[in-house]
Amino acid sequence: IYADPAKRLELYFRPEDPYCHPVCANRFPTSTVLLRVTRRTRRRRQQGTKEQTQPEVQVEMDILGIVTTVYKFQGMSDFQYLAMHSGPDSKQTSMYDKVLMLKPEKEEFFNRELPLYIPPPIFSRLDTPIDYFYRPDIQHREGYNNPQVSGENLIGLSRARRPHNAIFVNFDDEEIPAKPLDAAVQTWKKMCTNPVDKKVEEELRKLFEVRPVWSRNAVKANISVHPDKLKLLLPYLAYYMLTGPWRSLWVRFGYDPRKHPEAKIYQVLDFRIRCGMKYGYAPNDMPVKAKRSTYNYSLPITVKKQVTHTVSVHDLKQGLGTAGASGAKKPPSSRYKLKESIYIFQEGALPPYRQMFYQLCDLNVESLQKIIHRNDGTESECTERDGWCLPKTSDDLRDSMSLMIKQIIRSTRPALFSNTTSSEDCKEQLAYESGEDEDDEEEEEEDFKPSDGSENEMETEILDYV
Repeated sequence: IYADPAKRLELYFRPEDPYCHPVCANRFPTSTVLLRVTRRTRRRRQQGTKEQTQPEVQVEMDILGIVTTVYKFQGMSDFQYLAMHSGPDSKQTSMYDKVLMLKPEKEEFFNRELPLYIPPPIFSRLDTPIDYFYRPDIQHREGYNNPQVSGENLIGLSRARRPHNAIFVNFDDEEIPAKPLDAAVQTWKKMCTNPVDKKVEEELRKLFEVRPVWSRNAVKANISVHPDKLKLLLPYLAYYMLTGPWRSLWVRFGYDPRKHPEAKIYQVLDFRIRCGMKYGYAPNDMPVKAKRSTYNYSLPITVKKQVTHTVSVHDLKQGLGTAGASGAKKPPSSRYKLKESIYIFQEGALPPYRQMFYQLCDLNVESLQKIIHRNDGTESECTERDGWCLPKTSDDLRDSMSLMIKQIIRSTRPALFSNTTSSEDCKEQLAYESGEDEDDEEEEEEDFKPSDGSENEMETEILDYV
């Protein structure tokens, strides 16, 4: 618990009871001293008498160290749910010996008739009392009638989504937009009120002049701009592709990659690191860890949550993109920049995450570029699956990249590969579908952290603009 600052210290009053709900302590920084106090008492007797004199007490103190972290139990104990059963005569009977398997049991143990016992997974989401402020009845003007309840407005969002005015284009749409929406122009002009924003806008324009198709991670690795301002700037300069070989990418207004064979180098590749015992290493042996794990889940009964800074309109107008955030360690020119590894695949280097979205031009390996350019000059048709590339090009790229990653892992952890196999065997093992047929990945949103390049699942980008 101490190793993870976000976790809470749990205290179980009945540790042997798996159904016991703990009380939780919050972590606080402190600056105190740990003392060892020794108290010595001496009793002296006068010679020739049995009467005792006043005892002599000595107190010694030694400083053992400095305490920097304390845990305080500030919440109330949660409800407790015992494994009990009420009989017909209202007599309570313990069921612990019937529902808990403390030793290997025979089949009869599982076939016994027992009363239904399903403990709830959680009782309270908060462990401190709070005041609930009831809202008064809304006073409407005369003549106001409540709207009729229908299936459309029976259950809705707590608030309307903030529109960012992005234009979404599907692969089978005939036309592509040539200019942004008027609302996108007005929103950006309203927020672009300082020289820093003007500079960021010019830098992004130059990026789209050099390369008409960009991923958001690639943009964030080339210019330093606050994510909340980038949400407003991208719809002002580009449209978003939803499907096809350029899905989840931003395309410059007026440019249609379906009509330009040279646009195949901007296509997206959904690459996922393959792991499993058939490849010689388990998921836990991977040098690249997953972003989330169900093993680290803790119940949401927190008292003190880490509150993220809420960006207001005033902050955006004041140039939060690169001028705010006092006390930051990074210089203003690179405070929000991500590392190049977040969008570029290099030979001899592992990806930062197990799932990555690369553009073909960002695969900086000569053998991979040969696979991409096999049909240069002979592109005849742009398909939704393969774009301007030959069929199964994505599969060939994934196989080659997986073999490279396996060689890197072999060199860093040779103990995992005690049984040597030939390169042909490796290729056969690595030849299986990993990207196109697994489009049901989890959609996750992450809070922005300038220290690392998160948000590698670019498919979730649509959530910011609808």
